[in-house]
Amino acid sequence: MFKKAVPFFIHTISPLHAGSGSDLGIVDLPIQRERHTSFPRIEGASLKGAMREKFSELLKGTCNKDCECAYQEKYQDDESYKRLIAKFTKLKDNSKEYCRAIQLTFGPESDNGEDGAGALGFADARILFFPVKSVKGVFAWITCPKVLKQFETDMKLCEDINFTLDDEFKTISDGNCIISNCSEIKLDNKVDGKDKIILEEYAFDAVEKDKVNNIFNNVENIPYFDWDQLKKKLVILSDDDFKDFVNLSTEVATRIRIDPETGTVARGALFTEEYLPAETVLYSMALAHDVFRKDKSNLPIDGYQDVLKFFEKGLLNDKKEAYMQIGGNTTIGKGIIRITIGGNNE
Repeated sequence: MFKKAVPFFIHTISPLHAGSGSDLGIVDLPIQRERHTSFPRIEGASLKGAMREKFSELLKGTCNKDCECAYQEKYQDDESYKRLIAKFTKLKDNSKEYCRAIQLTFGPESDNGEDGAGALGFADARILFFPVKSVKGVFAWITCPKVLKQFETDMKLCEDINFTLDDEFKTISDGNCIISNCSEIKLDNKVDGKDKIILEEYAFDAVEKDKVNNIFNNVENIPYFDWDQLKKKLVILSDDDFKDFVNLSTEVATRIRIDPETGTVARGALFTEEYLPAETVLYSMALAHDVFRKDKSNLPIDGYQDVLKFFEKGLLNDKKEAYMQIGGNTTIGKGIIRITIGGNNE
């Protein structure tokens, strides 16, 4: 059982393809989805692999020659490495110890004598806000009671976050939505005496509620993006309406490869890929244990507090946010994300 869970938020800067493999449906390469809801997600294993690569890049070949890992060259003058070492004094000025800390945190990449699993796990990243084109205000961030109730449940695992969902946001009928009283999505004129919003080509009856302004008060100390802007664009739909949008309003791109000899599409090289659109917001949790090792003498990190501190310091580098890539097609600019971490891990 993990000792502490810390939430972090993922804000997609460019479309993201966390693929689930080939499919027999309309889209050849769909994104990962929850089986029971079909809501988009990113599997914890995908997150962990991307995080490990992010940490490994900090080494940039700084390991000592006696370090038994994939990084053998010695460039001890690398400034990014030195900054990280200075923030985590237990590692001292020793690249071998930093490499060992990666192994202890994320687990060994191969059978190299380490005798335990990594001390840091990752929950699946769940959808929180999904961007949808709006007639007014350019786009809206939509969510639904199912998503908010799941977020409330997950945040109970995180002792530093206190998120409680008000009962009036737990049930919404189809064709209706809840918006803030400062919303920029609402149409200027009422239709049949009702406020309206239009998302894609669908119209919804909108009800303004003051409490929308305070729905995320307890997590606004997590600076993952402009919360005031969120309130202006937030739309809470029914579960079924939300499900329709996250299934039908993702980005689908057709990919081809040109045969250089004929100048036409190569045989069998025409396929479609699905992407989470830019501006999607997801959340996950880093789950920390004490280090799994029989012999805990002379370890660069040990307890779960060390593990979380190493994760946060290494990822954020004393900033409020970090940028990285995840998923497929990173060589064509896909999967760029912004991450911020919540909770107090000192």
